[in-house]
Formats: sequence, C-alpha cells, structure tokens
Amino acid sequence: MNYTSNLSCMEFLLSDTSSIANHFLAELRDAQIQQDSMRFRKNMERLGEIFAYEISKGMEYIDTEFETSLGTSTVPILTEQPVLATILRAGIPLHQGLLNYFDRADSAFISAYRKVTKAGNFEIEMEYISTPTLNNKIVIVADPMLATGMSMVLCCKELLRQYKIRELHIVSVIASAEGVAHVKANLPKARLWLGAIDEEMTTKAYIVPGLGDAGDLAYGVKE
Repeated sequence: MNYTSNLSCMEFLLSDTSSIANHFLAELRDAQIQQDSMRFRKNMERLGEIFAYEISKGMEYIDTEFETSLGTSTVPILTEQPVLATILRAGIPLHQGLLNYFDRADSAFISAYRKVTKAGNFEIEMEYISTPTLNNKIVIVADPMLATGMSMVLCCKELLRQYKIRELHIVSVIASAEGVAHVKANLPKARLWLGAIDEEMTTKAYIVPGLGDAGDLAYGVKE
C-alpha cells in the first residue's frame, strides 16, 4: 500500500473488536489501577505490541528458506523494518511496545509540548527532532493521546517537509473525535491506528473520559 498516492486517511479502531486489548485499555483508564505507574507503562507497552502486530499484517513479505536440524522450512519474512517515531515523553512506553515487535527498527524522537499563552490558550512548541533518514521509509509515529491533534499534525508535517516518507502511520491509544477529524483533514494520506475514540474534551483540551495525563501517570507529575 503506497501512501504517496491519493488515498484518503484510513482508520483502524481496536475497540471495534472484543479482544484482550480492551482489557489493557480498561486498566489504563481505571483511576485505581493508574496509581501503579509500572502497570500503567506496561499496559501502554502491551498495546504498542498489539498495534505492531496489526500494522504488520499490511506490510510486504518475502518467502525465505531456513534450515532446521531436520530439514528446511519456508517462512514469509518482512522485506523491511519501519522507522518508529515517538513524541516525548508520554509516548515512550507505547514506542517500546512497537519496538518489542519491530525489533530491528530504527527510532526517531520528537520533543513537542503545549505552551500556555498569556491569554490562557496554548500553542504547540516543537523543540527538536532526532531521526535517521526517513526517505522512502515506512514511518510509524506514536503518541498515546490524540486530543486536539495539533501536536501530531505539526510533528508529522515537519517530518514530511524534511523527508519523502513512503507510508505514514499514526498510533494513539485514545483519541478525541475532534482530534481525529483534525488529523484526517491535515494528513489525508496517513493511516490512523487507535485504541478508542472519545467524543468530548475539556476546555483545557483533555480528552473526556480519556484517562488523564499519560506522561504524568507513566513518569510522575511534572512541574
């Protein structure tokens, strides 16, 4: 599947199907279980692994022959590994889950945050990008929460400005309906891989019911 063509943005939703993924998602939302930051990170990592498995189904393979102690076996093997990108800091556990399965993949890291203005609103500040070349690559960008979608669009557009990316995939555990619409409008050739979509956001752009601040829950409350 070539995302440089005029394909519209496609969407995959884990919660559409009953599976163990919903159990991990429920624990991420549970305010009591959230008090265990190690379990919170682990559940993010598990969902990253599930997303990696689902994404891998649409990738290209080549039949490869292997020697066992008793004979030969032919197995379809990935023709290439993607590049895994994440938005710091909340995206690290989700990124690790993707990396557990795409274990030969290169990684890219993006620093972006919400900067509150004097008027009480916020704008997205992107400080730096550390990445291998993304030219002609499959790129998977992970961020656990897709709220307004502004930071994801800003980061992906910068990557697309610098590199000729062949396929762009976006992975988020929980998204708002508004955020999904914003990404689809601005990144029409990307494919969205989502755990669940919530309809509402607070005035401070937190997803409702969502789960709270994923970075704080994973690594401690920031100042």
